[in-house]
Amino acid sequence: MAIALQFEKRDAKVAPNTLRNAGRIPAVFYGRRQSSTPITLSARDFEKVWRKAGENTVVNLQSGNEEVQALIHAVQKHPVSGVARHVDFYVFEKGQKLKIKIPIEFKGVSPAVKDMGAVLVKVMYDLEIEAAPKDLPQKIEVDISSLAAFGSVITAKEIKLPEGVTLVISPEDVVASVYEPKEEIVEVAPVDLSTIEVMKKGKEPVPGEEGTAPVAGAGADAKTPPKKEEKKEAKK
Repeated sequence: MAIALQFEKRDAKVAPNTLRNAGRIPAVFYGRRQSSTPITLSARDFEKVWRKAGENTVVNLQSGNEEVQALIHAVQKHPVSGVARHVDFYVFEKGQKLKIKIPIEFKGVSPAVKDMGAVLVKVMYDLEIEAAPKDLPQKIEVDISSLAAFGSVITAKEIKLPEGVTLVISPEDVVASVYEPKEEIVEVAPVDLSTIEVMKKGKEPVPGEEGTAPVAGAGADAKTPPKKEEKKEAKK
């Protein structure tokens, strides 16, 4: 079901920030057979429609007796507040089918993850499909309860699509899978014992003791100091 949104033709002389300060959003709608038309929208009304419709619901742009059916094609948002600052609408032709990417919502519980500790890999987060505007779904649900063993996968062809919706990508493309977690082996570099200096335990050697190096300046012919008794006899 289409959602109505009122618009006004935009005066090119009015600066975009002036419109935003007045509670309006600058926007434009265009299509293959629709010339680019600058418009303005109520900021409050657009936020309500955007939250409800997203980018996959038909929006009826209305102004007096004029009505244009379009999809929200692109929204320029403020980098901090996330508030919409500019909007592009794509006007499609009657009977035209659209190729568009629809968000995937994963449902259910994988037995391999729950009971075996497997790792779930979400390969895709949106699915490219083709459908008439009226048949476009808001999201595509994918049940992961079929992932019951290591190595199990869900391919695009296994996804149940709504009536009127066809797959654009390859049917064999993997959407989700599970695999067995492997323990990471940390390699430790071998230690070169030859680079380690071994310290001897015990007290420091005293110069002159057995097994120690000779005192600096003392050679093999160095005289032994006389004993005290010998010194006394020398005085007599």
